[in-house]
Amino acid sequence: MSSIEALVHKVKNHPEAIEFSEVMSAIDSAYDFTPTAFTNGDTQNASGQNNGSCKVFALAKILQLTESDTLALFGEYYRNDVLGNPQGDDHQNIRNFIKQGWAGIKFEGLALSPKSTS
Repeated sequence: MSSIEALVHKVKNHPEAIEFSEVMSAIDSAYDFTPTAFTNGDTQNASGQNNGSCKVFALAKILQLTESDTLALFGEYYRNDVLGNPQGDDHQNIRNFIKQGWAGIKFEGLALSPKSTS
């Protein structure tokens, strides 16, 4: 089972156990990342800004994950920082995604491409 397959299995069966660092490791092992500007609701993210969010949203889009599965990929940042402090103003990309969902996400290019196996 690839690291991405294992991650999807975990997000579907044990989303409360996801850690952001393991998501980044799985993405980095399977994909080449190109910093890409993206819009999330009313938040503009320049190329190279909020790369972690960019990677999560790009992967979730490739895998056609639900909004709740996508939020689970943010791991402890979603569970502790956002859900634990609903009135907070940190992690704006997560907070905007909760409000806007996939309708608010627009990439200006391709952020992730599968690593070549050769």
